[in-house]
Amino acid sequence: MGSEDSTKNQAYQKTQIKCKLKILLLIIVTNILTIFIVTGSYSNLQDPISRFSKQFSLPIWDSTTTLLIKLNATEDDLVATRFELENLGQKLKSANSLIKTLSVQLSRVNIDVRETSKEKHFVYDDLLADISDEAKLSLGSHKLPLGFTPQMGSDKVYPSVGGACLKHKDDLSNYMSYVIGGDCPVDDVSAQKLMLKGCEPLPRRRCHPKSPVGYIEPTPLPESMWSIPPDTSLVWDPYTCKNYQCLVDRTGDKARYDCKDCFHLQGREKTRWLFDNGGIDYGIDQILGLKPRGTIRIGLDIGGGTGTFAARMKERNVTIITTSMNFDGPFNSFIASRGLVPMHVTISQRFPFFDNTLDIIHSMHVLSNWIPESMLEFILYDIYRILRPGGLFWVDRFFCLGLQLNATYVPLFDRVGFRKVRWNVGRKMDRGIEKNEWYFSALLEKPKT
Repeated sequence: MGSEDSTKNQAYQKTQIKCKLKILLLIIVTNILTIFIVTGSYSNLQDPISRFSKQFSLPIWDSTTTLLIKLNATEDDLVATRFELENLGQKLKSANSLIKTLSVQLSRVNIDVRETSKEKHFVYDDLLADISDEAKLSLGSHKLPLGFTPQMGSDKVYPSVGGACLKHKDDLSNYMSYVIGGDCPVDDVSAQKLMLKGCEPLPRRRCHPKSPVGYIEPTPLPESMWSIPPDTSLVWDPYTCKNYQCLVDRTGDKARYDCKDCFHLQGREKTRWLFDNGGIDYGIDQILGLKPRGTIRIGLDIGGGTGTFAARMKERNVTIITTSMNFDGPFNSFIASRGLVPMHVTISQRFPFFDNTLDIIHSMHVLSNWIPESMLEFILYDIYRILRPGGLFWVDRFFCLGLQLNATYVPLFDRVGFRKVRWNVGRKMDRGIEKNEWYFSALLEKPKT
């Protein structure tokens, strides 16, 4: 019995050892599988039993030394994997930080784009922000009562005003300072300076211009064209002279005035354009005779002084509008008193006529070398624009220096495309021959196509 019990105990102990080894092996396998799962080695776990059998090909009842070595190696791999995960975490943090920075910058860019779009959309209103309320009301946009109109392509109307008005905001605010519904200030001089600075046309105002005291009805046509109007026909406040006789007497004054003999209708004005000397002085009848009778009907005189060219043309049944400035003299009022049509505009403004409409355009002295060359070219093209095909451009005594004549102005006029009907050159002698000053006159025709 004793030997039999001993045998049973030994068998039992062996069985226990085998069970413990199996349990140990199961724990090891479970740990290895857990490690593989944690480290994301999914591809290595697709067949864990096969892999385990390959790694642990030794019988389980052999020594556990090999298992421990492999466990240590796995632990090292796990440490390395954790280190890589930590590095990856740091990179993710850096990436998140970069994304946040980019997001902030993108938000700022979007804000800038919105602000830029807003500025572009409201740039005109922004320019009006720091001028007087009355100026803002006059220059600002106005909603159309009936809404959007296809003809305008908008639901708002913007008053036409020179862009340079907003460059001289103090002068503009002064011009727009008055009692609404009351009398306008007598500011003709400052208003004209604004125009000459490019603020043209001037904005409309809600006030009444000062009226002359004792105004009487004008002289009837045709007598009015060659008579001096009454002094009560205008307001003299802006001018040095306070009556017409003072203006007439300027003819013999040595002081420098603009067109100082223009108001003396019985002087040189009486004979202007009546005779053609074959040189730089052309006669009206000779010019009109170049076209079929009655085909020269309407036209423009640029810088026409007191309107004598228009008066001569009116005597020949031709209607001429005269542009003129009031340089220390009531030029526009005087033109109107003669029964002619004045237009108070500078040479800088685009001519307010439609394309291909006028029969004749005349200019004496105003178009000269004082105008910048590029600006003059635009003016000449604008003249070409408003002349009808076959219309005439009469260049009357264009002043320049001898060096400029062939080098600058002949090529400039040729570029515009007029056909030369007449071209005459004469030396200006009143200041001496050494000055090398010249006039040229020309009759140019807009070609027919």
